Amino acid sequence: MRTLIYVPVIHTSADLGSLAKDVTKRGIADLGEDIWEKHVAAVEKFWDVISDYFDSIDVSGMKIYQDGMVADGEVGQRIVEESAKSGSRNYELVARLLKRGAVLVKTEDFKLVKEERDRLVAIMQSKSIMHKLIAFIKYKLAKDRLLDKRDIFIAKRIDESLRQDETGIIFIGAYHNIKKRLSRSIRVSEIKDAQIVKEYQRLLPFCHKNKERFEELSRYLVSKGED
Repeated sequence: MRTLIYVPVIHTSADLGSLAKDVTKRGIADLGEDIWEKHVAAVEKFWDVISDYFDSIDVSGMKIYQDGMVADGEVGQRIVEESAKSGSRNYELVARLLKRGAVLVKTEDFKLVKEERDRLVAIMQSKSIMHKLIAFIKYKLAKDRLLDKRDIFIAKRIDESLRQDETGIIFIGAYHNIKKRLSRSIRVSEIKDAQIVKEYQRLLPFCHKNKERFEELSRYLVSKGED
Protein backbone atom coordinates (compact mmCIF):
# COMPACT_ATOMS: atom_id res chain seq x y z
CA MET A 1 0.00 0.00 0.00
CA ARG A 2 1.19 3.50 -0.88
CA THR A 3 0.27 6.39 1.42
CA LEU A 4 -0.17 10.07 0.61
CA ILE A 5 -0.40 12.60 3.44
CA TYR A 6 -2.66 15.32 2.07
CA VAL A 7 -2.20 18.94 3.19
CA PRO A 8 -4.74 21.45 1.77
CA VAL A 9 -2.80 24.70 1.47
CA ILE A 10 -3.89 28.20 2.42
CA HIS A 11 -1.36 30.57 0.91
CA THR A 12 0.18 33.38 2.92
CA SER A 13 1.17 36.69 1.31
CA ALA A 14 4.75 35.47 1.05
CA ASP A 15 3.60 32.73 -1.35
CA LEU A 16 2.14 35.27 -3.75
CA GLY A 17 5.34 37.09 -4.71
CA SER A 18 4.61 40.16 -6.82
CA LEU A 19 0.87 39.64 -6.33
CA ALA A 20 1.05 39.93 -2.52
CA LYS A 21 0.74 43.72 -2.27
CA ASP A 22 -2.31 43.88 -4.53
CA VAL A 23 -4.00 40.93 -2.81
CA THR A 24 -3.46 42.45 0.65
CA LYS A 25 -4.75 45.83 -0.51
CA ARG A 26 -7.83 44.23 -2.04
CA GLY A 27 -8.42 42.10 1.06
CA ILE A 28 -8.38 45.10 3.39
CA ALA A 29 -10.61 47.11 1.04
CA ASP A 30 -13.21 44.32 0.74
CA LEU A 31 -13.20 42.97 4.30
CA GLY A 32 -11.92 45.80 6.47
CA GLU A 33 -8.58 45.84 8.24
CA ASP A 34 -9.84 44.05 11.37
CA ILE A 35 -11.26 41.03 9.53
CA TRP A 36 -8.25 40.85 7.21
CA GLU A 37 -5.84 40.81 10.16
CA LYS A 38 -7.89 38.05 11.84
CA HIS A 39 -7.73 36.06 8.60
CA VAL A 40 -3.95 36.48 8.40
CA ALA A 41 -3.60 35.40 12.05
CA ALA A 42 -5.81 32.32 11.46
CA VAL A 43 -3.70 31.28 8.47
CA GLU A 44 -0.50 31.65 10.52
CA LYS A 45 -1.97 29.44 13.28
CA PHE A 46 -3.14 26.96 10.66
CA TRP A 47 0.48 26.57 9.54
CA ASP A 48 1.56 26.19 13.17
CA VAL A 49 -0.79 23.21 13.48
CA ILE A 50 0.50 21.65 10.24
CA SER A 51 4.13 22.20 11.28
CA ASP A 52 3.52 20.65 14.72
CA TYR A 53 2.09 17.55 13.08
CA PHE A 54 5.15 16.99 10.91
CA ASP A 55 7.49 17.72 13.81
CA SER A 56 5.90 14.74 15.56
CA ILE A 57 6.59 12.11 12.86
CA ASP A 58 9.62 10.62 11.10
CA VAL A 59 9.68 11.99 7.55
CA SER A 60 12.94 10.42 6.38
CA GLY A 61 12.52 9.01 2.89
CA MET A 62 9.07 10.51 2.37
CA LYS A 63 8.49 12.10 -1.03
CA ILE A 64 7.27 15.69 -1.14
CA TYR A 65 4.88 16.91 -3.82
CA GLN A 66 4.33 20.65 -3.81
CA ASP A 67 1.66 22.75 -5.51
CA GLY A 68 3.49 24.79 -8.18
CA MET A 69 6.77 22.85 -7.91
CA VAL A 70 8.06 22.55 -11.48
CA ALA A 71 11.51 21.09 -10.71
CA ASP A 72 13.38 18.84 -8.34
CA GLY A 73 17.10 18.25 -7.71
CA GLU A 74 19.28 21.35 -7.30
CA VAL A 75 16.84 23.66 -9.10
CA GLY A 76 13.96 22.52 -6.93
CA GLN A 77 16.08 22.90 -3.81
CA ARG A 78 16.90 26.50 -4.77
CA ILE A 79 13.22 27.26 -5.34
CA VAL A 80 12.40 25.91 -1.88
CA GLU A 81 15.23 27.84 -0.21
CA GLU A 82 14.40 31.15 -1.89
CA SER A 83 10.69 30.79 -1.15
CA ALA A 84 11.44 29.93 2.47
CA LYS A 85 13.66 33.00 2.78
CA SER A 86 10.80 35.17 1.51
CA GLY A 87 8.73 34.07 4.51
CA SER A 88 6.49 31.39 2.98
CA ARG A 89 5.25 29.14 5.81
CA ASN A 90 4.59 26.39 3.28
CA TYR A 91 8.14 26.45 1.92
CA GLU A 92 9.72 26.96 5.35
CA LEU A 93 8.10 23.67 6.34
CA VAL A 94 9.17 21.93 3.13
CA ALA A 95 12.75 23.13 3.68
CA ARG A 96 12.76 21.63 7.20
CA LEU A 97 11.34 18.35 5.93
CA LEU A 98 14.07 18.10 3.29
CA LYS A 99 16.72 18.67 5.96
CA ARG A 100 15.18 15.80 7.93
CA GLY A 101 15.54 13.40 4.99
CA ALA A 102 12.43 13.90 2.86
CA VAL A 103 12.85 13.96 -0.93
CA LEU A 104 11.51 16.68 -3.24
CA VAL A 105 9.72 15.51 -6.40
CA LYS A 106 8.85 17.58 -9.45
CA THR A 107 5.09 17.90 -9.18
CA GLU A 108 3.80 20.21 -11.91
CA ASP A 109 4.14 21.08 -15.59
CA PHE A 110 5.94 24.41 -16.01
CA LYS A 111 3.82 25.59 -18.95
CA LEU A 112 0.53 25.08 -17.11
CA VAL A 113 1.72 26.81 -13.94
CA LYS A 114 3.14 29.73 -15.94
CA GLU A 115 -0.06 30.16 -17.95
CA GLU A 116 -2.19 30.43 -14.82
CA ARG A 117 0.20 32.84 -13.10
CA ASP A 118 0.48 35.02 -16.22
CA ARG A 119 -3.30 35.36 -16.30
CA LEU A 120 -3.42 36.38 -12.63
CA VAL A 121 -0.61 38.90 -13.13
CA ALA A 122 -2.50 40.36 -16.11
CA ILE A 123 -5.49 41.05 -13.84
CA MET A 124 -3.40 42.72 -11.14
CA GLN A 125 -1.34 44.82 -13.55
CA SER A 126 -4.23 46.07 -15.68
CA LYS A 127 -4.20 49.87 -15.64
CA SER A 128 -7.86 50.45 -16.41
CA ILE A 129 -11.11 48.96 -15.17
CA MET A 130 -11.94 47.76 -18.68
CA HIS A 131 -8.59 46.01 -19.15
CA LYS A 132 -8.88 44.47 -15.68
CA LEU A 133 -12.37 43.19 -16.49
CA ILE A 134 -11.22 41.67 -19.78
CA ALA A 135 -8.23 39.99 -18.08
CA PHE A 136 -10.52 38.68 -15.33
CA ILE A 137 -13.01 37.22 -17.80
CA LYS A 138 -10.19 35.52 -19.72
CA TYR A 139 -8.87 34.04 -16.48
CA LYS A 140 -12.30 32.80 -15.37
CA LEU A 141 -12.89 31.14 -18.75
CA ALA A 142 -9.53 29.33 -18.58
CA LYS A 143 -9.39 28.63 -14.82
CA ASP A 144 -11.28 25.32 -14.67
CA ARG A 145 -9.53 23.97 -17.77
CA LEU A 146 -6.10 24.83 -16.37
CA LEU A 147 -6.90 23.43 -12.93
CA ASP A 148 -8.16 20.21 -14.46
CA LYS A 149 -5.03 19.79 -16.58
CA ARG A 150 -2.80 20.52 -13.60
CA ASP A 151 -4.64 17.97 -11.44
CA ILE A 152 -4.29 15.27 -14.10
CA PHE A 153 -0.57 15.97 -14.39
CA ILE A 154 -0.04 15.99 -10.60
CA ALA A 155 -1.93 12.72 -10.07
CA LYS A 156 0.12 11.08 -12.83
CA ARG A 157 3.40 12.30 -11.31
CA ILE A 158 2.44 10.85 -7.94
CA ASP A 159 1.44 7.51 -9.44
CA GLU A 160 4.68 7.31 -11.43
CA SER A 161 7.04 8.23 -8.60
CA LEU A 162 5.50 6.89 -5.38
CA ARG A 163 6.57 3.28 -4.98
CA GLN A 164 4.99 0.38 -3.10
CA ASP A 165 5.08 0.90 0.70
CA GLU A 166 6.36 4.48 0.31
CA THR A 167 4.75 7.55 1.86
CA GLY A 168 4.37 10.87 0.11
CA ILE A 169 3.31 14.31 1.33
CA ILE A 170 1.40 16.68 -0.91
CA PHE A 171 0.96 20.38 -0.21
CA ILE A 172 -1.76 21.58 -2.55
CA GLY A 173 -4.36 24.33 -2.80
CA ALA A 174 -7.79 23.36 -1.50
CA TYR A 175 -9.40 24.11 -4.86
CA HIS A 176 -7.46 21.30 -6.51
CA ASN A 177 -9.18 17.93 -6.74
CA ILE A 178 -6.56 15.28 -7.35
CA LYS A 179 -7.94 12.67 -4.96
CA LYS A 180 -10.47 11.35 -7.47
CA ARG A 181 -7.66 10.94 -10.02
CA LEU A 182 -5.26 9.04 -7.79
CA SER A 183 -4.71 5.31 -8.14
CA ARG A 184 -6.81 3.18 -5.80
CA SER A 185 -3.57 1.67 -4.54
CA ILE A 186 -2.78 5.01 -2.83
CA ARG A 187 -4.26 5.59 0.61
CA VAL A 188 -4.93 9.27 1.28
CA SER A 189 -4.54 10.63 4.82
CA GLU A 190 -5.83 14.19 5.26
CA ILE A 191 -4.35 16.35 8.04
CA LYS A 192 -7.17 18.83 7.51
CA ASP A 193 -10.36 18.22 5.53
CA ALA A 194 -9.79 19.88 2.16
CA GLN A 195 -13.51 20.56 1.70
CA ILE A 196 -13.71 22.50 4.96
CA VAL A 197 -10.58 24.49 4.10
CA LYS A 198 -12.09 25.20 0.69
CA GLU A 199 -15.34 26.36 2.31
CA TYR A 200 -13.39 28.77 4.52
CA GLN A 201 -11.70 30.31 1.49
CA ARG A 202 -14.99 30.56 -0.43
CA LEU A 203 -16.77 32.16 2.54
CA LEU A 204 -14.03 34.68 3.30
CA PRO A 205 -15.35 37.41 0.93
CA PHE A 206 -18.84 36.99 2.47
CA CYS A 207 -17.84 36.52 6.11
CA HIS A 208 -19.85 39.57 7.26
CA LYS A 209 -23.08 37.87 6.12
CA ASN A 210 -22.07 34.44 7.47
CA LYS A 211 -20.29 35.42 10.67
CA GLU A 212 -21.21 32.39 12.80
CA ARG A 213 -20.22 29.81 10.17
CA PHE A 214 -17.06 31.71 9.30
CA GLU A 215 -15.96 31.78 12.93
CA GLU A 216 -16.67 28.04 13.17
CA LEU A 217 -14.49 27.41 10.14
CA SER A 218 -11.75 29.64 11.55
CA ARG A 219 -11.72 27.58 14.75
CA TYR A 220 -11.39 24.41 12.69
CA LEU A 221 -8.34 25.77 10.87
CA VAL A 222 -6.41 26.38 14.07
CA SER A 223 -7.52 23.25 15.95
CA LYS A 224 -5.24 20.28 16.50
CA GLY A 225 -6.16 17.31 14.34
CA GLU A 226 -9.31 17.14 12.19
CA ASP A 227 -11.96 17.58 14.90
